[in-house]
Amino acid sequence: MKTRNRSFQTARIIPIAAVLFLIPLMNALIFADDATESIQLVEKARMSFENFLKAGEMEAFRNLLKEARGVFIAPQILKGAFIIGASGGSGVFLARDRETGKWAGPAFYTMGEASFGFQAGGQSSEVILLAMTERGVTSLLASSLKLGADVGVAAGPVGVGAAASTANLSADIISFARSKGLYGGISLDGAIVKVREKLNNAYYKKKVTPVDILVSRTAVSQESSGLIEAISKEAGGK
Repeated sequence: MKTRNRSFQTARIIPIAAVLFLIPLMNALIFADDATESIQLVEKARMSFENFLKAGEMEAFRNLLKEARGVFIAPQILKGAFIIGASGGSGVFLARDRETGKWAGPAFYTMGEASFGFQAGGQSSEVILLAMTERGVTSLLASSLKLGADVGVAAGPVGVGAAASTANLSADIISFARSKGLYGGISLDGAIVKVREKLNNAYYKKKVTPVDILVSRTAVSQESSGLIEAISKEAGGK
């Protein structure tokens, strides 16, 4: 009887031990996936940014960029990405230091909303937001914000000669988009922007917040050098 009880107890202990062994292994695999996703997102953001710079009709974007205090880049916002009738995607945000002009980041976010107005057409868009004010930058340091409610947002002008109209823009955040190769406006009123904590932690290999990355600048990654250089070259700063 004692032998049977001992065997029963051993049979119970082995699965528990297996689970305890597998939990850290699974966590490590998830962390590795997040790290890979974050690195790929930064590279895609760099390519999107450079595409916007090269477009002839984005003169207004290039002019506003020189005055911007922050740049949010979402390489792909999809219709139906989250649930039926919803839109969303991931993006990165970089901010300029007011005193030194140096750029820092990126911090990782998701952007989602019930029905984006894709004025450029198509089922997906590349989106870039320029934070033109300190309020615009500060709003993106929060764990979550609603564009148009927590901070003002306006569609940026697109087209040859549109740069002249930028003087009348006074929004905290100005948006630009490209869909199916065409540049145009996108309605972002009501869009929710949230911090992607797991991607931030995986990218910087420690627990960090957007404040750590963009304000105190205690989190730095060499993987972001290409994106920072691309922004600094056109916007000014280092």
